[in-house]
Amino acid sequence: MQHSKRDQVIALAGVFQAASLVEQIANKGMANSAVIESSIESLFRFDADTAEGVFGNLAGVGTGLRVLDKQISAFKNERNLEITQYAISMIALEKKLSANPEMLEKVTKGLNDIQGTLEFFSLMHENVFTKIGALYQETISTLQPKIIVQGERVYLSNDNNANKVRALLFSGIRAAVLWRQCNGSRWHILFGRKKYLNECRLLLAEL
Repeated sequence: MQHSKRDQVIALAGVFQAASLVEQIANKGMANSAVIESSIESLFRFDADTAEGVFGNLAGVGTGLRVLDKQISAFKNERNLEITQYAISMIALEKKLSANPEMLEKVTKGLNDIQGTLEFFSLMHENVFTKIGALYQETISTLQPKIIVQGERVYLSNDNNANKVRALLFSGIRAAVLWRQCNGSRWHILFGRKKYLNECRLLLAEL
């Protein structure tokens, strides 16, 4: 896979897309199902040839590109700090996961097993979210520091919502893996914001 700025921005948009969906479910109890599906599908695209291929196509990460654009370009007091915090936390957990070969193997096997059930259930079926959520709890959720999702108790106490949140955090960490594979780093975000923003807007113009 090429390590272009384009690929880095697509991968980072995948992280922010997942973070945005988590924030919406936690605070509103819902999010766009088509966007959720694009993020969850990325968990099962193991051998994509391009960064956008991980999300099916560029439109599959369109929401993430729009969120990333806003988070980079807005004044500090206009940014959604919850989304930013979730994104930072997912990138940090990916680093911990990548340093744990045993857990990586368990995650890969678990996702392969879940992929096998897609012959019987649609990707958006409650059973699929339950299985992904359980795998998240058995693996990534044991890493420290845990991601603490803030939101309305009435929504987060709903089992289906809770499993969607876990599955989306999983997809964000998968996007963070892709970002690292494309040589993305925190230094690029801190000192290359303008380049990231320019590339993000070029990608948005393609949608």
